[in-house]
Amino acid sequence: MNENRNALVVRGGWEGHQPVAATDLFIPYLRDQHFDVRVCDSPEPYADAAYMATVDLIVQCLSMGEITSEQCSGLSAAVSAGTGLAGWHGGIVDSFRNNPDYLHLVGGQFACHPAKPPHEQVDGAQDNCFIPYRVTMLPEAADHPITTGLADFDLVTEQYWVLADDYNDVLATTTHPARAPWNRAVTVPAIWTRSWGAGRVFVATPGHDLNVLRDPSVRTVIERGMVWASR
Repeated sequence: MNENRNALVVRGGWEGHQPVAATDLFIPYLRDQHFDVRVCDSPEPYADAAYMATVDLIVQCLSMGEITSEQCSGLSAAVSAGTGLAGWHGGIVDSFRNNPDYLHLVGGQFACHPAKPPHEQVDGAQDNCFIPYRVTMLPEAADHPITTGLADFDLVTEQYWVLADDYNDVLATTTHPARAPWNRAVTVPAIWTRSWGAGRVFVATPGHDLNVLRDPSVRTVIERGMVWASR
């Protein structure tokens, strides 16, 4: 008897998030955790109800992109029935921007990543939005399987400002200091989970590139989050 679980890795979209290399970083870990892994470069499998019923975990790393109504309905139905959904950064909260049902499922939408002050920017440089910031663990994180034993940690990368709702179970936050045009500091979720029917959703907003994903705290959170979300 095959005792492995089934993981579907859906990757693609904007190449700046290194979707192939990023997911390749975690696929060996999934196999070590006894997942049989299928990789797809589009959300097309989401529309296959018979197949999705066999999937225990979806790891999505597909920034921007498009999803059909049938694919989105299939994804939501699968999660409601117990399939886990996990992802990081733009691969999950900046996917399928024009589909409100998808945004409702994952519980957050990328709004911006504030840039360095103008005098520190270089024309056309991607790292104009790489700034130092802290991911702050909440008391709820102390005993959660995803974040237990982890302290606050600091990164220098894109600091995501997300629009979210209070149905999320937030494990960690990050705070954007006051600066024009916003007039006070704004704290937003950085790591959260979400219950959806019989399924679980896991989101971490750090993860712009391989350098960030290799950070010990980020990598630990994502590895644990994938396993936690799985059926």
